[in-house]
Amino acid sequence: MRPTLYEFAGGAPAFLALARAHHARCVADPELNHPFSHPGQHPRHVERLAAYWAEVFGGPPEYSRDCGDQTGVLVMHAGNGDMSDLGRRFADCFAGAADDVKLPEDKEFRAALRAYMEWAVAEVLRYPEEPGAVPRELPMPHWGWEGLQE
Repeated sequence: MRPTLYEFAGGAPAFLALARAHHARCVADPELNHPFSHPGQHPRHVERLAAYWAEVFGGPPEYSRDCGDQTGVLVMHAGNGDMSDLGRRFADCFAGAADDVKLPEDKEFRAALRAYMEWAVAEVLRYPEEPGAVPRELPMPHWGWEGLQE
């Protein structure tokens, strides 16, 4: 039986390291800096991001238990207008952060991570206008070796 992407990455410590490295890259990026350094950001943003990604990739349901569902994530990021270049930069920071923290270099694993992030960015970009357009009670996405799991 193949491990989940969460297990293959190294579990919760790997996702916390990934979230920290990703956040640092986003803050250092001249275009992404603003949304990642504003004073209204949740004080446990990095930990929550790590829990979210961990759950998406097959880890425990810590994010959905403590923070909510996919609707909440999309509402939080909706209403910011056209962010297409920011989405690409965000995905690039994610791939770079995976390198920074030395996640496994297995090609299938890295392809699954990249495919997820491209899908996730596209999901966020679907709601450039009003946060009220986000459907209610969306379940948490789950991503495996073959992509989005229904």
